[in-house]
Amino acid sequence: MSSIFHTFFYEPIFNLLVFLYNIVPGNDIGIAIIILTALIRLALFPLNQQSIKSQKALQDLQPKIDELKKRYADNKQELGKAMMDLYKEQKVNPFSSCLPLLIQFPFLIAVFYVFRDGLTGGSLDIVYNFIQRPDSINAMSLGIIDLAKPNPILAVLAGLAQFWQAKMMMAKRVPKQARNNPVAKDEDMMAIMNKQMVYFMPAITVFIGLTFPGGLTLYWLVTTLLTGLQQVYIFKKSKIKEGEIEIVS
Repeated sequence: MSSIFHTFFYEPIFNLLVFLYNIVPGNDIGIAIIILTALIRLALFPLNQQSIKSQKALQDLQPKIDELKKRYADNKQELGKAMMDLYKEQKVNPFSSCLPLLIQFPFLIAVFYVFRDGLTGGSLDIVYNFIQRPDSINAMSLGIIDLAKPNPILAVLAGLAQFWQAKMMMAKRVPKQARNNPVAKDEDMMAIMNKQMVYFMPAITVFIGLTFPGGLTLYWLVTTLLTGLQQVYIFKKSKIKEGEIEIVS
């Protein structure tokens, strides 16, 4: 682990977790993780909101993009130019939803190391002087859940949360009567692949949850739920018309 990453990401998150562990009732590490997750999501709220809004903007542009694909079906170069002009006209950056996710990635890695090392006998020597240093961190939550070990229940719940969140962003498939069009067939195939990802990613989440410490799975569960609630808030605030985003059955 590089010294820069350790100093600016790992240590602050680890110390915040220890601080919360010290002040929560009964020194419950599970409650401390939930509060830590909420604080991290709050700090990253503007970035995550921008990412969701960008995805929403691309959803809104999809009908116009589909029309351009039909118009320039035989001219990929003109299609690319027309799509760039459309993005410029509507002031939409197709890559703007990716940047916030990349910025959040170091936090996710830091949280992984915190829960991997801090809950399994990791050293408490890096606790800041102004924070009370506990003799050890009890990985038991609610007296029954060992967050230092993989937890199947949390893994399944995290997978279900991932499934719920992903379904909200699922694009509508091409109408059946339009599927004879070559471009429509390509779009329909993409919609099918997206739908498969909606099921594939939760399965991966469950698999990871069955492998990594329960503390990390709890963090992923809470952060997915909060992200999903943020999506609901943004979609309602934007007054999305029925049919622009379809909940896939």
